[in-house]
Amino acid sequence: MATVKTTKRGAKPPKPIVPMEMDGRIPPQAPDFEEAVLGAILLEKDAYARVSERLRPETFYVKAHEQIYSAMVTLAMAQQPIDMLTVTEELRRMDVLDEIGGPAYIAGLTSKVMSTSSLEAHADILYNKALSRRLIGMASTTLKGAYDDVIDVQEQIQQAEGSLFEIAQQNSSRDFVPINPLVKGAITEIQIAANRSEGISGLTTGFHDIDEMTSGWQNSDLIIIAARPAMGKTAFVVSMAKYMAVDHGIPVALFNLEMSAVQLVKRFLSNVCEIDGQKIKSGRLSEEEWGRLNNRIGTLESAPLFINDTPSLSVFELRTKARRLVREHQVKIIIIDYLQLMNASGMSFGNREQEVSTISRSLKMLAKELNIPIIALSQLNRGVENRLQGG
Repeated sequence: MATVKTTKRGAKPPKPIVPMEMDGRIPPQAPDFEEAVLGAILLEKDAYARVSERLRPETFYVKAHEQIYSAMVTLAMAQQPIDMLTVTEELRRMDVLDEIGGPAYIAGLTSKVMSTSSLEAHADILYNKALSRRLIGMASTTLKGAYDDVIDVQEQIQQAEGSLFEIAQQNSSRDFVPINPLVKGAITEIQIAANRSEGISGLTTGFHDIDEMTSGWQNSDLIIIAARPAMGKTAFVVSMAKYMAVDHGIPVALFNLEMSAVQLVKRFLSNVCEIDGQKIKSGRLSEEEWGRLNNRIGTLESAPLFINDTPSLSVFELRTKARRLVREHQVKIIIIDYLQLMNASGMSFGNREQEVSTISRSLKMLAKELNIPIIALSQLNRGVENRLQGG
């Protein structure tokens, strides 16, 4: 008859890993690194602080390790020391000490540590394994849903987009950077600005007063241009995009969620050819205007201007398209018309205001990631104007 080995307190050792299989394969995991990280935290006073931003209890694949790290998090939140005695006591309070293998298992973790100098590298390995498992879980859920004829396909796509977006958001954090290379980068930008004859450091807008106030649109900035309907927001960005792309060859991407691409091109034709927009719409052009249209249309056709008119564009879709535009066409600025027509697909919010706030934060993160300015038009309602007048 087989016997079960027990710890000093009579508890069973941790259960073996039960793999979450997909297509018969064991998901990414690194139990040895989990033991090494937990052991290092038990041994070194500052070890937890070195990895706490990177790791969460669910980062650990082995259930016992997840519970041990959860106890460490609880102690840290209470500003209590983290060592073998305090962790053991916290696990006892959580009523899981015997389940994870008792005090003997906690003590055994310290023997798994070769050196704490590799702690961050080990934590990164665990983080990436957990990220891969999340991707596998998301893909598995999407795959099962795709086989279900009852679930709406568009709803499945939105849920998949939302899950991917959340994973991407989690993976976008950066560590601290020493100031030395940052100072060098700042000096380089100042020198470049000083060598420019127009005296601005960012992208020129074509509007002198705006350039004077802003020194041009700066890389990594999110600029919100807000006004009530029919106040000229779209006309402004069309003039600016024409100045950049047509007049100066600067690659521009314009996401227009309100009108079709052809409608937008008509606005550009009106601007480039200096013909009244109503005449462009109606086709009632004079002979001289037809000649001007034919003569100048080539400058618009050859301009590095990229237009997307996908309605109700999600943040995830825009992010994917923007990355490709920057990679393949070296786009230097992105314009969105307008913010409230976007959606944070697949994510749930208490109200629309929270969703728009999340979209705005995501656009700011995208501007920093791509290191280009992003301009988002925003629609104000009449209630805002009334509040301003009343104040």
